[in-house]
Amino acid sequence: MAVADGRVAPALLARSVLAEQVRERLLDRILTGEYPPDARIVETQVARELGTSQAPVREALRGLEALGVVEITPFRGARVRRPTRRELLEAYAVRSALETLAARLAVPRLTDDDLERLGGQVDAMQAAARVGDALRVAEADARFHGLIVELAANGTLEKVWGSLEPFLRTYITLVVPGADARWAADLHSPILAALRARDAEAVVAALESHFADVSENMAGRLAGEGPA
Repeated sequence: MAVADGRVAPALLARSVLAEQVRERLLDRILTGEYPPDARIVETQVARELGTSQAPVREALRGLEALGVVEITPFRGARVRRPTRRELLEAYAVRSALETLAARLAVPRLTDDDLERLGGQVDAMQAAARVGDALRVAEADARFHGLIVELAANGTLEKVWGSLEPFLRTYITLVVPGADARWAADLHSPILAALRARDAEAVVAALESHFADVSENMAGRLAGEGPA
């Protein structure tokens, strides 16, 4: 409830902050596969686990529903939403456009330290792929792409990209039939080489090729996996 001068009451602000923390915790569980597609998320259970009331959990689930990763049905509660093949492919096309814009903005700003951080994530992907750890590959993949967007230093771009990234987290693409962690890791080497050359157009071309390959691979692996 707001007070007379328009400020937000402390109790309401505290609940909002708590709901955001719960949302991030639940999103992390979804992205790491602890809550796989179609899994139910029970408000009372989450509230008990996190030591909070159901109100911030309910608010957190509404936020995840807005991101498209959770579906809430009256009298049945919340479950992790399984994106359709068409939704995933459309979202990848948008993400490709966002990241190529990010690359054009980021490349002129790149420092040696930035390149070392980017290279470190590709190394992490390769190391994880060698031992067959798909989750670690996906986590390093997300950090690599996130760094490119972060280095663009455009808040609006980062916000829009962030609304798609949970929907498209590479981990989801790695758990469907036919996943190849080594292939996924190797896809990033041409992008890193172009970044190290500080050639914006080469980075754009490498990213476009990357997303085209990922989309084609996913389209094949998801064929017959439900509605298009």
